[in-house]
Amino acid sequence: MNTLKIAALALLTSGLATGALAMPAGKLKGGQYMGQAKVTLAQARATALKARGGTITDQELEREKGGSGLRYSFDVKSAGRTYEVGVDAKTGAVLENAAEGKNPD
Repeated sequence: MNTLKIAALALLTSGLATGALAMPAGKLKGGQYMGQAKVTLAQARATALKARGGTITDQELEREKGGSGLRYSFDVKSAGRTYEVGVDAKTGAVLENAAEGKNPD
C-alpha cells in the first residue's frame, strides 16, 4: 500500500497526472528576454495554470503593452477551447485570461 501511495504522489507532483505539462518547460520563444524577468518560467506556468486549469500547448516570453511590458504568454487548452493567459514576467500578476480569438498571436 505504501508503494502505491508513493507512486501516486510522484505522478501527481510531476504534473503527469493532470496533463498540465504537455509542452516541455524548457522550450520558450523569446528566451533572449529571460535575463530581464524576475519571475521564472516555472512560476509563471504555475500561475497560468492556477488562473486557467488545463494543458499548456504553447508558451512565449514577449514584450507587450500592459503591466511591466514583459510577459509570459501561454496558450492553455481547457474544455475544448484555447485560452491565452498572460503573466507579467516581473510581478507575476495575471494580465490576461481570455479565449483566443479567430486570429491568435
